[in-house]
This record gives sequence, structure tokens and C-alpha cells, in this order.
Amino acid sequence: MDILDLMKERRAIRKYTDRQIAREDLEKIIEAGLYAPNAGGGQRARIVAVHNKELAKKIGKLNLAHFDRNKLAGGYVSSEQPSNIDDPTIKNGFYGAPAVCVIFGSKNFLYSIPDAFCCAENMVLEATNLGIASCIIARGEETFDNEVGKALLEEWNVPDTDIARCFVILGYCNGDYPQSKPRKAGRYLIVE
Repeated sequence: MDILDLMKERRAIRKYTDRQIAREDLEKIIEAGLYAPNAGGGQRARIVAVHNKELAKKIGKLNLAHFDRNKLAGGYVSSEQPSNIDDPTIKNGFYGAPAVCVIFGSKNFLYSIPDAFCCAENMVLEATNLGIASCIIARGEETFDNEVGKALLEEWNVPDTDIARCFVILGYCNGDYPQSKPRKAGRYLIVE
């Protein structure tokens, strides 16, 4: 598939079946993340892939534990694929996805966040290419800022110089794959 067509096909999925993705597909998605653009070619982003439904659920609950709706700039996201912004009864920030990749970046590096999100974008594009549903989730920093989270980081040997920047959740769409929303007008300018 042409890369632009692939970008147009990708959706943020927030309803998942219980079916786990194949380990081989997970490895391809991770590889795509490792080839993402990164500041100065430093390759600082690290990925921890959780290929365990129960652990993904546990971390997803940590992700929403201290979610502050007062910090939101917008309200409504989707009726087809409701977010925790739309539905306060959602208690899992990963929406039941059976696999999640945690993307870490250096705490004290200026381009840590852009590097992590470039990594995540490559990963969701490869997931789409493989027929796997995905969504990029924020709130990485606060997800592990508790005793349970700190224990996981220690278990995973994540250096204390790194911090979770974002997540890529992975699985199979539960229900119909959503249609693309129309693009808003007036979002670009070409100056010659």
C-alpha cells in the first residue's frame, strides 16, 4: 500500500477484542518504532512491549488512576470509538487492548518527547499495515509515578534516567472499523 494511503487508513481504535496479536507481528511493530526519526540520530527511545493481556490491563488502569479532566482542552472525541474523555465510566486507559508498548525517553533530553512520538507514529503505521488496530496513548509520565509502577520499571530494568513518554496499544478492533473524519479546512498555508 502507498504510504499516504496507509496514513489515511490508520485510525485510533479504542474498542478491542480479547484476541492477542502474534509475537512476530509485535516484533515487526517494534522494529518500525526503532527506525523512527530521532534527534541527532541518537536512538535514545526505548520500548518495553507488554504481550500479556492481564498486565496490559493493570497498566491501563494505572494510566487512568490520576486522570484530571480539568486539564482537557476539548470535550467530545467519538461515538464510534469513545475515549475516556467521552465516557467517564471507562476505567482502563488502554481500552482493553491485549498488548501495549511503553515508549521511554531520557528525562533530561530536550527532544525526548518528539522522539517518543515519532517512534509511536511509525509503530501505529506498521500495525495498520499488518491489519492490527492501534492507538497512541499519552499520560506516560504519571502512569508509573506510584509504587506499583515503580516496581514494574525496576523489574523491566528501566534506568532511572528514562521516563515513560507514551504508549502504543495494539489488538483487533471490536466492531466496525471507523470511517475517516473529514479534514478540517484552513489547516495549512503554502508560502512561495
